[in-house]
Amino acid sequence: MVALPLLMIVLATSPFSHAFADEQTDRLEKIGAQLTVADGYKLSVFALVPNARSIALAPDQGGMFVGTRGRNLYFVPVDGQGKAGEARNISSDFTSANGVAYQKGTLFIADQDRVVSFDLANFNGKELGSPSNVLFDGLPDKSHHGWRYATLSPDGEKLFVAVGAPCNICKVSGLEGTIITLPVGGGDPEIYASGIRNSVGLTFDPDSGDLWFTDNGGDGLGDNIPREELNHATASGGFYGYPWFAGNDTRAPDFKNEDVPQKVTFPAFTFNAHNAPLGLHFYQGDLLVALHGSWNRTVPDGYEVVRVKFAAGKPQTAKPFLSGFLRDNGAVLGRPVDIKPFGDDGSVLISDDHAGVIWKMTPRS
Repeated sequence: MVALPLLMIVLATSPFSHAFADEQTDRLEKIGAQLTVADGYKLSVFALVPNARSIALAPDQGGMFVGTRGRNLYFVPVDGQGKAGEARNISSDFTSANGVAYQKGTLFIADQDRVVSFDLANFNGKELGSPSNVLFDGLPDKSHHGWRYATLSPDGEKLFVAVGAPCNICKVSGLEGTIITLPVGGGDPEIYASGIRNSVGLTFDPDSGDLWFTDNGGDGLGDNIPREELNHATASGGFYGYPWFAGNDTRAPDFKNEDVPQKVTFPAFTFNAHNAPLGLHFYQGDLLVALHGSWNRTVPDGYEVVRVKFAAGKPQTAKPFLSGFLRDNGAVLGRPVDIKPFGDDGSVLISDDHAGVIWKMTPRS
């Protein structure tokens, strides 16, 4: 069996051979067989994608774009029966190709230092080419929390981009620690929400149109604090507490004696400390959230997709939807990142940057 780091290097630099792809599919199916799937669903390997992070569905292009936390951006072709083909590295021209969003004919990439768009009128599915437009080139060019997340507003007129704080817990300036909006044609950014440490998941409630986003709390405060955040924004201008609060209602030690400069909007729901909530997707009245998992907790935690149950428009409880990535012996089989709907049967796709795969969960008929 190929060791995972070597696998990532080989997949990122070489085309798949059929034998190699078959070998890795077999490896992933064995991993999938060890995972625990919610009742009424089945799990399958959808596509092999190295360092798979954000997913942007592009049905009119015959596939989907998959970002990474590195230089590479992938395109996965999908046929008329919903079967994925071989992932293609269509560009390596980014610092961090994590933030991807798509609307018919146009691909948006939120890179570490800028936001660009690509006119795909002549896209051949194999090579992306140069950006058609630079929407904004003034993002903080810092690697700490420099992987962006992006999504389109419900009306498709604005791009929402999360801009992380370039530190663990510190005072920020400019666009740091915010969620900004940009017109899809380019222009000056506006700060939609501030006081955010590092959001790597944004989505809109399909009924209310409200923004919901995850935020990862500060490190170094212990195994069990601060709680991780799921936030709800009903309008622009909200302040979510960072850095005076290190996450949830936990005061940051360096700023605990300072007055908080604005009224804080506290999270609508929280997860265990260091669970690293990332991508999220409204699903049948509830919210699916990918918990990427802890990296420095004494006893690792997270490493699952949970279904946050809603009642009267408010999150109430979280139950496992796809779990088992973290084994009893401490081994890690995968780390979920993003969640997107797929098809009309209630299926969802879940990216996994550790195993290098996009999983598909499908309701059993």
